[in-house]
Amino acid sequence: MNDLLHTKNAAGSVECLGVTFPSEDARREHFLGLLAEKLKDPAFRNQEGFPQGSDEAILAMSDPPYYTACPNPWLADFVEHYGKPYDPGHEYSREPLAIDVSVGKSDQVYQAHAYHTKVPHLAIVPSILHFTDPGDTVLDGFSGSGMTAIAAQWCDAAPLAYRHQIELERHKAGLPAPRWGARRAIVGDLAPVATFISANQTIPFDVPGFEVEFEKLLEATSQKIGWMYETLHSDGKTKGRIEYTIWSEVFTCPECSAEINFVAEAMDQETKKVRDSFSCPSCNAELTKKRLDRLYTNQFDAAIGENVKTPKREPALIRYTVGGEKYEKKPDNSDLKIIQRIAEIDIPSSVPKSLIPPMHMTHERARMDYSGITHIHHFFLPRAAHALGTMWDLADSNVDERMKRVLLYVVEQAIWTMSVLNRFQPQGFKQVNKYLPGVYYVPSHTCEVSPWYAIGARGKRLARTFSKFEPVPGTSIISTGSATQIDIPDDSVDYIFTDPPFGENIYYADLNYLIEVWHGVTTDATPEAIIDRFKKKALPDYQHLMQRCFAEYHRVLKPGRWMTVVFSNSKAAVWNAIQVALQQAGFVVAEVTALDKVLGSYRQVTSTTAVKQDLVISVYKPNGGLETRLEERGAAPESAWDFVETHLRQLPVSKVNSGILEIVVERDPRRIYDRMVAWFVRHDFPVPLSTEEFLDGLRNRYPERDGMVFLPEQVADYDRKRAQAAQAPQIELFVSDERSAIDWLTDFLRKRPSTYQDVHPEFTVQMGAGWRKHEEKPELATLLEDNFLQYDGKGEVPNQIHSYLSTNFKDFRGLEKDDPRLKAKGKDRWYVPDPSKAKDLEQKRERSLLKEFESYKSAPGRRLKEFRLEVLRAGFKTAWAARDYKTIIGIAQKIPEEALQEDEKLLLWYDQALTRMEANA
Repeated sequence: MNDLLHTKNAAGSVECLGVTFPSEDARREHFLGLLAEKLKDPAFRNQEGFPQGSDEAILAMSDPPYYTACPNPWLADFVEHYGKPYDPGHEYSREPLAIDVSVGKSDQVYQAHAYHTKVPHLAIVPSILHFTDPGDTVLDGFSGSGMTAIAAQWCDAAPLAYRHQIELERHKAGLPAPRWGARRAIVGDLAPVATFISANQTIPFDVPGFEVEFEKLLEATSQKIGWMYETLHSDGKTKGRIEYTIWSEVFTCPECSAEINFVAEAMDQETKKVRDSFSCPSCNAELTKKRLDRLYTNQFDAAIGENVKTPKREPALIRYTVGGEKYEKKPDNSDLKIIQRIAEIDIPSSVPKSLIPPMHMTHERARMDYSGITHIHHFFLPRAAHALGTMWDLADSNVDERMKRVLLYVVEQAIWTMSVLNRFQPQGFKQVNKYLPGVYYVPSHTCEVSPWYAIGARGKRLARTFSKFEPVPGTSIISTGSATQIDIPDDSVDYIFTDPPFGENIYYADLNYLIEVWHGVTTDATPEAIIDRFKKKALPDYQHLMQRCFAEYHRVLKPGRWMTVVFSNSKAAVWNAIQVALQQAGFVVAEVTALDKVLGSYRQVTSTTAVKQDLVISVYKPNGGLETRLEERGAAPESAWDFVETHLRQLPVSKVNSGILEIVVERDPRRIYDRMVAWFVRHDFPVPLSTEEFLDGLRNRYPERDGMVFLPEQVADYDRKRAQAAQAPQIELFVSDERSAIDWLTDFLRKRPSTYQDVHPEFTVQMGAGWRKHEEKPELATLLEDNFLQYDGKGEVPNQIHSYLSTNFKDFRGLEKDDPRLKAKGKDRWYVPDPSKAKDLEQKRERSLLKEFESYKSAPGRRLKEFRLEVLRAGFKTAWAARDYKTIIGIAQKIPEEALQEDEKLLLWYDQALTRMEANA
């Protein structure tokens, strides 16, 4: 394996980054020394997204050069030694690939460690195989728990059954067999806890030795604090081991003020479920939880030296084992004495006792102080704190540095489940990891689990997992820091797969703090790409941060190569922010797909209002020749057609799902126009062609099939697929604004030229619930008049109407176009104009739109209550061409922010206008 970052020869010496060391310990000591020197450099520590923590804590987490709990100084060395330099002459051609981002969630490697969100490595492997060759470099700057790095190794480690499955699926899709073999991965994340997980799952360790050491840890824990989890059996003599204890908050009755143990009174003892209502044990008043008042106690907290107010809790039920049998009991006096004894002992020093910093999740979303939690150790009942602190100390004291980190990797998995966040759920198989995901939520009845019950089985399970999937040393390098700054050369990465945070779905930094604080290294949330009202980060802030990250991705990706972005947010405004950020960074969107969970097939997204599930966005970085030619020619029509040629070559020629031929959405003429406009705007050039000039040029230059545009050399391939299909592909249209209403009418009238009375009922249905909130609804008559032609019954019947009538009505078959019967039947029908007349209508409509835009500019007041998006789009485009950025910004401020954010085109013009105004200031 001499081509890898890390090699080991027969004598036991280790080669790493071109340097030979006598052992792994020597290698680690050498690079830790270099990292220690780096950490003393203020400029190094001043990098954006540098984690918060001492030098000692960062070094303790790190295993350089493979992994650093800070920005990794060896990323550039990794690329220099083992990357493939960009070769403009290298022939490379790929089409977008749709993937199922949910596949593989039951795989053992995926389940080895929980993280808030992650795309399974088995869902990533097909993309890496498709877009890269063995030895290529893959990047993920939002890597979370490192699934992309695992996927890169899986391309070599995959078993034969999996390889056969992938090859069969590619064969069915008409794709060649992939080239198996490991790819190298550069992965990073802002969160130290995430990169620590990545490191422990991609850096090899002694698996048999780990299993032994973990059992030793559990045994040592039992020897130190095992007495805390002992309880007397029903015979009064035999000691059992507690699996978990259900604790209940204590409330007061609103009628008699008596204390009420919520679990004891409200839980059905047979089903273990909480009843909707129950009786007060003192006054028999009918009660519900909403009627109860929480009871608080004030007690001295020795850890912080002050009194704290906390909800009163009492143990209500104990689950324990004796001789392998499971039993339940109510706590007796012996149990209560042990609990009291534990509470009087100082908790271990390794348990964090720091004040919880201000954050959305604990100070706004869920007020932790209402639950008596102001410091980290308050998340744990005294017994759990002793158990966690003991296990942490035992893991941290292991003399083998690699073993120490993998043991901490396991112990930290008990932190959430052993906290007061762990809910009791009787319907569950086990009471482990029952906390509400994605939020700090303290339940009224919490389930305090023992360390053996929480993670006792993990040692053997992880040993089985990593004996089957053996990480390969040196194939991955891991960094902790912001994706806005990736220290590798330009044009050095072969492919990017990334699953960034989207909007305000998950507050990663807030949630990660509970574990990171144990390591003493926490996330710098300042550059976190998120919408967070508490930190005063709105959607525009999120968009600009994502744009900076995508710009860095664009810088390091080789020209002509691809990036896959997984999108997981149902809000159209966030989706548009992502699209604009991608385009401003220099990427071109080639395909957006979603998995239809019902049909099990992929569908292309045709509307920004149709974001209902996980989307996979395929974008590419245009080759350097396109950029160079644009700079040479400037805003010339030839530059527009140069872009079109490049873009069409990147798009799939056909899409077949379950044997059905589909529309390739990106080949729609107007979608191509939008991509071309974004390209010129991003490069600060005026758009060289009007809409009608562009569409007319497309018709004259390129063949069209089923409403899609192709290169001449592509159309024959499509025609073959079309001949094999049972029917012509149908585009899925969602009517949400004036533009999509025109598109729907075009599709409708092209198939069925109709009178106003025929169109109106179906058009009304389309103008239903999906209409944009602030968009003015146009009249059908106006849309028909401005965009279509009506046959007045004079002269020959137009071809479109003649074809429709003669095909669908047997009485009109074989009639000449000037036959009176045909003319009478065709009179007053609206139809789609032929290209030459369509151009005239477009020009007429454009003048009308710009005239109305002038009225928006002169409208009194600070806000426009209703407006037409088509007017705004036409006005913004014209103002951009005139470099009138002030008008764009002024009008944008007159419309609701929601309307601006939910329209990709307006957002693009506005954001660029702001950028230009700031640059000129």
